[in-house]
Formats: sequence, C-alpha cells, structure tokens
Amino acid sequence: MDFLRLARVFSGPRAVGLPILQHLCPQRARWAVGNVGAARLQAGGLAQPAPVTFSIDHSQLPPGPENQTTPSPGPGPASLTATVDQEEEEESFGTLSNKYSSRRMFRKSTAQYHDLRLREQHEEQDEERDLQPRAWRGPRNTPYWYFLQCKRLIKEGQLAEALDLFERQMLKEERLQPLEYNYTVLIGGCGRAGYLKKAFRLYNDMKKRDLQPSDATYTALFNVCAESPWKDSGLQSALKLRQQLRARSTQLNLKTYHALLKTAALCADLRMCLDVFKEIIDKGHAVTEETFSLLIMGCIQDKTTGFRCALQVWRQMLSLGLKPSRHGYNLMLGAARDCGLGDPAVAAELLLRPPEEVARLQPPAGRRHMKSTAQTGVNRLHVEALERQLFLVPSQVLPPEDSSLGEVQSELDIAEEPDLTVALTHVAQQPPPSGLEVNLLTLRAAPSAVVSFGTVATPADRLALMGGMEGFLGQMAEHGLQPDIKTLTLLAEVVAPGSPEESSLLSTLDAHHIEADVTFFNTLMRKKSRLGDLEGAKALLPVLAKRGLVPNLQTFCNLAIGCRRAADGLQLLADMQRSQVTPNTHIYSTLINAAIKRLNYTYLINVLKDMRRNNVPVNEVVIRQLEFAAQYPPTFDRYKEKNTYLEKIDGFRAYYKQWLKGMPAEEEAHPWQRFRTRPKGDQDSVAEADSSLGDR
Repeated sequence: MDFLRLARVFSGPRAVGLPILQHLCPQRARWAVGNVGAARLQAGGLAQPAPVTFSIDHSQLPPGPENQTTPSPGPGPASLTATVDQEEEEESFGTLSNKYSSRRMFRKSTAQYHDLRLREQHEEQDEERDLQPRAWRGPRNTPYWYFLQCKRLIKEGQLAEALDLFERQMLKEERLQPLEYNYTVLIGGCGRAGYLKKAFRLYNDMKKRDLQPSDATYTALFNVCAESPWKDSGLQSALKLRQQLRARSTQLNLKTYHALLKTAALCADLRMCLDVFKEIIDKGHAVTEETFSLLIMGCIQDKTTGFRCALQVWRQMLSLGLKPSRHGYNLMLGAARDCGLGDPAVAAELLLRPPEEVARLQPPAGRRHMKSTAQTGVNRLHVEALERQLFLVPSQVLPPEDSSLGEVQSELDIAEEPDLTVALTHVAQQPPPSGLEVNLLTLRAAPSAVVSFGTVATPADRLALMGGMEGFLGQMAEHGLQPDIKTLTLLAEVVAPGSPEESSLLSTLDAHHIEADVTFFNTLMRKKSRLGDLEGAKALLPVLAKRGLVPNLQTFCNLAIGCRRAADGLQLLADMQRSQVTPNTHIYSTLINAAIKRLNYTYLINVLKDMRRNNVPVNEVVIRQLEFAAQYPPTFDRYKEKNTYLEKIDGFRAYYKQWLKGMPAEEEAHPWQRFRTRPKGDQDSVAEADSSLGDR
C-alpha cells in the first residue's frame, strides 16, 4: 500500500484506520486524531486552514451495499474538532468511576477509632526502632562491671532498672556475651521479689546460651518459688525443677536444700518438709539450726496442731545439741499466736512424758545400722521416729496394756498427793502454784504432778506453756540471746490482754535498750481497741510522740476498731481531716463494719458521705459489707407490722444506690506491676515474661 492510500485510511471523515491504531497503541491513536489534519495542512503550505476533501477510491474496495456510500463534501475545521472531542469523550467514558469504586465499604469513624489507629502506628514505629539496635558510643564495659551494677541496683530495690541495664544496654547495645553470674544475680533479685516467671525466663535464656548454672542459681530459683504470690504455681515449678535435677543427677549443697525446704514449708505441708529433710540426711549433709527453723515454718502451716508439732521439732533440735537462734524463738512465738495445740491427750503424752517413755516410739534396734552425720549424730531413723510422733492419732498414743498401767499410776499419784496434782487448765488466767511451772522449750521433764493439759485455746495459754513472758525471755538469756523489737512485738500479740505482762512490755523494752517502732505501738493499740478500750488506745499516742514516732495510717485504722459509737467514728474522721491525713479504704471499711454491727444506718450514711467527699475508691470488701447491710431481714413481713428498722434500711438503700453510681472502684495492683514499669529511655519492656515453663 502506498503512502497516499495510507493517508486516506487515517484522514477520512470516519477515520477507518483509527480503531486499528487504537488497538495497537491507545495514546498514539489519540495523537493521530488531533494532529494528522494539521500536519497535512502545514505540508501543503497553506497559511489558513482550508477545507480539504479526501475521497476513497471505491473501485479498490470490494463491491457491496455497505461500501456504496453517497459522496459528501469534506468536513471543515469545526466539524473536525467536534469529531476529535467526541472521540476523546468516548475514550474517557467509564474511566472516572475508578476513583470511587476502590472503596468497597463505608463505616462511621469515631475519635476512638482514630486514636486506636494512631496508637497502632506508633507501636509499629517503636517495634521497627527496637529491631534496629543503636550503636553503643560509650566506653566498652565488661560482664563483671554489669554484674556489679546490677547487684548495686538490686540492693537499692531497683530490680526493673537492673533488668533494663542487662537486657537493653548489655545485650542489645553493647552486644556482650553474658556469663553465669550475670544471670544468677538477676535471678536472685527476682527471687527476693517473688518474680517467678521472669526468673525462669532468665534461666531458660541462660541454658540457650549454653551456660552452666551454679549452686547459687538453683538456690535462687527455689527461693523465687517460695516467695511467689501464687503458692500453687511456685510449688509446681519447684517440683518440676527438682525432678529435672534428679534426672541429671545434680548434687545440691545444703543452701540449695534449705531453699527447697523453704518452698515446701511455705507452699506445701509438713509431710513434704520431712521428705526433703530425709533427702538432706541421705545425702550426708549436716543439719543446722536453720534446717529446724524451716521445719518449724512448715509446722506453722498446720493451724490445728502446728504449735504441738513446733514444740516437738524444737525439742528434737535441742536433743541434738544445736543452739537455737533469735529467729527460731520468734518462730515459736508465731506458732503460739497462729496455731493450736491439737488433741490435749496426744499433746500430753508426747510433751509431758519422760524421755525414756518417748523412746518407746523409736524404731527397732535392727534398723539402727544406717549411717549418721558426724556433726550432729542425726540419721534417717531419727527423722522417721519424729515423723511418727508428729502425725500420731489419739488411738496410737499408748498400747492397750500401757493405758491401764497409766490409769493405775495416775490414781496412785492422786491418792498420795491429792493437793499437788493439777491439770493445766486456763494456765494464763490461773498461774500454777510455785514449783509447778512448765516450760516446754526445755528438755527438762515436767513436774510429776502435771499429768495433762486442760483447755489451751488462746495465744496467752500457749505462751504459758513456754514459761510465760518471763520464762521465755529467761530461756533466751540461757542461750546467750537478746530479744529484738520483733520479739517484743510478737510478745505483745500473745500476752493476755490487761495482764501485768502487757503492762511491763514498755519497761522490758527499756531494760534491753531496744528502740521501739510504730508497729510495736500499733499492736498494743489494736489489742486495746478490740477490747473496746478506746481511751486506753488513745493514751498511747502521747507515748508514741514522746519517743519521736509519727502515727501512720495503720495507727488510725487500729483506733477505728474501737470507734463503736457514731460520735467516736466521726470524731476520728474529723481529727484526720485536721491533721491533713486522708483515710484509706481500710479505715472506712472498719468504720462501716462497726456501724453495721450496731445497725446504726445514720452512722453508716455519714461514713459513706465522708468517703465520697474524699473520693476514696471502693474495693470488693466494702461492696460486700454494704450489700449485706442493704438486705432486708429474712423473717420480716412489712404487711404484718410496722418496724422502724425497715424504714431506716429503706432510706439507706435509696442513698446507697445513688452513692454507688458516683464512686470510683479500686483496681487491685498486680504483684509484679512495679517491675513492669519501663524506665526512661527504655526501648524494651522489662516485664516480658515467659508464658509457660515447659522448656525448662
């Protein structure tokens, strides 16, 4: 085809060749529509556009009705421009909808949604920044330097900062290879704080770096199990770690066994403590006073017979020639405060019998060939005998033939000395005659006239079995020990209220040159307030100020216990307001309890008003108290008779409903929340904990 025929194809009034070019290249076709005519005019030398007519040679086309067209005059410039605009509109038709069809869904947008999107963007930026560790520009430090710095921070109570220093600066920025003691010091810090998951996360990371844990590492791990706020989880972790150490035949030292024994004492029961104690003996370790102190801690977990078991363990320790410590004496006072004696008959047979009769519970002589430790002479047989004595039941106290002998002997004693045979009944209120004092903290046999225990129900009764306050302090002096403020605080809790021993506590404090603290005086105030002696509790405030001590919120809470009248409670709140001390939830809960016991709803509403004025958050205990106060009496019928009590409770229910709507709720803080605070400049969260312990 020559050029003339090609020009005719693209320049006709219908632009026959335009669809072909449009299919091959759309943009070139657009250019061809607007520029072909102008190019031909310039080639012809015409200054003004003139109508140009192109005709198609019909003789070259195949004959047909569609090709037999009537010749028409060529279009002018206006018609050519209109044709080009029409083609451009056809090309752009349907393309504008692409701007609006990309969004398939339309949702309402809120400010919270935008905040959430913005927060997610910031978090993504922070994660990208975390993935790019910054280059360390300071001086290069050593792992031992980081060990010293972490140890210093942990001693100052800054565990979160120590974890951040190790994880961010040492590992990410300086990229140093940590050593065993770097992990051990941090696990020890987590152990003192009870941060269980973080400690085992560090332990797992330590094993991944192929570092061999030391005895101090295992000691810290067992200690964190003992100090965990959730005892079940701590016990499971300790048992699993103990099983793994047994599978690897790892030998533990005495300190590590003591940490395991502490876990058993605080998280399990006395039987597991004795099981660990047997393992200590089997491994050939020499038991110490600390070992028996941990056993006494296990006895305290039994609130029914814990005091009797603690006395048995104590006497077993003395029989081995071990000298008790001040901590052991404090544990005995704690057992007297929290635990009971159990069955008096069993306790009398085990604690009042001579040592030769107790020896009948020892194992047969044929089993006495087991080795014993050279330092103490204790062996597994002693532990088994002690275990049988600790878990005796009344039917196993004496054999049948011995019981009749005991009855006959007791009858003979009564016949010979009827005036000296006593039963220790209410020993705290009725001191025994001279020469009949009993101190079960010694190995000396009880007087023969003492044959049984009476009712030993109060802490003061149990203190009397240890010689009373004077006998207890005298026994400490025999072992060369001086009491501390904790000893006297425990004595203040167990002495009989209003007794001469309680009055002599301050003089005993001065005699031993012990500096008192607020906790000691708070204990005395609480005892007096529980007896309803509010004036006696207030009389201790000048003594507190004279010794240079400042009352705390616990002091006001102890005073609130004695505010049984509405005037006393409201006066206490007014005094605290004048002192610029804001009451906490515990103080309000104590006053609410006193008002509910007196059914004084006017007093109760006034306490709630003061609580709302100070905007003190409400906890679950307060809600439970108020819900109980808002209940109707179970046997009341309002249609039967009129009751002023019901009218008061209706008014309280109406006020309580409105009061509850405007009060904030108290959120219980997580035990590990203080360790999850990110320090300034921190790029990594120090509170990331391992969700499971399966890879240990």
